[in-house]
Amino acid sequence: MQKPFWRRFVHNLLIVTNCIIAVLFFAGANAKYFNPSNWWFLGLLTLLLAYLILALVIFFFFWLFKKSFWCSLSLITLISGWHAIINIFPIHFSSTFSIEKKPGTIRVMSWNVEQFNILHHKDHPEVKQEMFDLINKYDPDIACFQEVVAGDKKKGINYFPDIQKALHFVDYFYSYSLRDDFDRDHHFGRIIFSKLPIINKQAVINYPNDYNATFQYIDVLAGSDTIRVFNIHLQSLKFSKANLNYLDNASLNTDSSITESKSILSKIRTGFIKRSIQASFIKDEINHSPYPVIVCGDFNDVPNSYAYETIGAGLQNAFVKEGAGIARTFSTISPTLRIDNIFSDQNFTITQFTRVKKLLSDHFPIIADLIPMQKNK
Repeated sequence: MQKPFWRRFVHNLLIVTNCIIAVLFFAGANAKYFNPSNWWFLGLLTLLLAYLILALVIFFFFWLFKKSFWCSLSLITLISGWHAIINIFPIHFSSTFSIEKKPGTIRVMSWNVEQFNILHHKDHPEVKQEMFDLINKYDPDIACFQEVVAGDKKKGINYFPDIQKALHFVDYFYSYSLRDDFDRDHHFGRIIFSKLPIINKQAVINYPNDYNATFQYIDVLAGSDTIRVFNIHLQSLKFSKANLNYLDNASLNTDSSITESKSILSKIRTGFIKRSIQASFIKDEINHSPYPVIVCGDFNDVPNSYAYETIGAGLQNAFVKEGAGIARTFSTISPTLRIDNIFSDQNFTITQFTRVKKLLSDHFPIIADLIPMQKNK
């Protein structure tokens, strides 16, 4: 007996929808093969991958319940993009983190500290101290911070020697450009703190000489070994408050909403392209390192994106190795924005990872314990 028209229509519509989602997922899962200079719009799919995965899983069980061979479409698609799925949802049902460090461990923290709360210092002076307390609680051996505002003038709110003293680090490397100064008393840049001896410090500048085109690294001594630690901050989207308000309350009913959507799309496009250039430049420096490397920073891009995959090629991601859940690191817009990372090369065993879900900045800090391979012998 022939099915009624509407049942056939809905059935075919579901098939078409399933096929479209499968194609979008496959394209997003393989965005790393397409340079954003020409294929920037594929980056949008990496932002949606978690939702596309969920949709494919729902379709799989729907067709399975219906005893339809169409369930194989979602299954085959998910298997083909398994590498992308693992980057977002590592197969760990739980992840514990011990505050006490094991012998031979190097504990690394990465955190976009959002200027150490200097903009709200008068209203909430306690926040900066809470940030210091959190850092000291986890006692990292190396801490890579982005969006640091600090100065060497004693009258400054964030007086750098006071920060170093409060955090108990023995050495540091603060890199910044004077043209990006926050005000007369404070610089704006990136900093690496270390409890291990630093034997080399280097800021690397790429054209054009803007804030996100520069990054830094240090070489530290860990016993008899030398390790190179990179601290990076890739191009941000530079969303305005109006952009963020639109994303939280999207509406296309007004001319202003259409203007906001165009502005957001333009900034997303620019961000993908600039990050691809920055990522290639950083990867070249990583490849030329004579020492084992650790890479930390705010990527401003999600797993499976071109920038993430370019920098992470051949490296291991601490969250993928030892994390669980989604572990977003940016606190607004979407629950899937894990844009901060700790990578290492294969000379390390990653033993622990945690994201500290305490809202003191617009980013959550991430921490990983690593053991150089020879320590395991």
